[in-house]
Amino acid sequence: MFGRGKQTAAEAEPVASEIGKGRSTPSRREREAANRRPLVPTDRRQASRENRSKSAAARERARIGMMNGEEKYLPVRDRGAQKRFARDYMDARYSFGEFVLPLAVLVVISSALPPEIGQLLIFGVWAYFALSIIDFVIVGHRITRRLDARFGDKTERIRFYVAMRGIYPRFMRAPKPQVKRRQFPTL
Repeated sequence: MFGRGKQTAAEAEPVASEIGKGRSTPSRREREAANRRPLVPTDRRQASRENRSKSAAARERARIGMMNGEEKYLPVRDRGAQKRFARDYMDARYSFGEFVLPLAVLVVISSALPPEIGQLLIFGVWAYFALSIIDFVIVGHRITRRLDARFGDKTERIRFYVAMRGIYPRFMRAPKPQVKRRQFPTL
């Protein structure tokens, strides 16, 4: 009743093709020998070269991924859907801030000019810098409103992020712009 039932002869002996895994189980000594490798490579220079080349390849892949905007390669400050939206919006527009760095070169050059011309140039650069700040305030407000409309109340504060991205000329921005001019992201 509670014991094993009687088995027929066919059930008692399994077929030979069903038995085992087709090879013998390796002994412990054989497995340890297969896993054994030196702690220090025999050719240290070659190992060092291989390690450097692997590291360089990984760094290059991460750099390319970051420049192309792949999320896993982006620095923490550039990650997230809101930051992507802000980057795309900023990259789609022309802004005054894009020309601040080239104008800074003009300030350096102005030191070689006569004082009257140099002073006028510096005042012009300061006026342009003020226009850039006003532009960044307006754009930051627009982007914040659009982010609120798209993502709701969980919007990050990204005005400073947008302003810092807007200061660089388009070709110097990292990650590279993913949209063309006038190709604004949709809500």
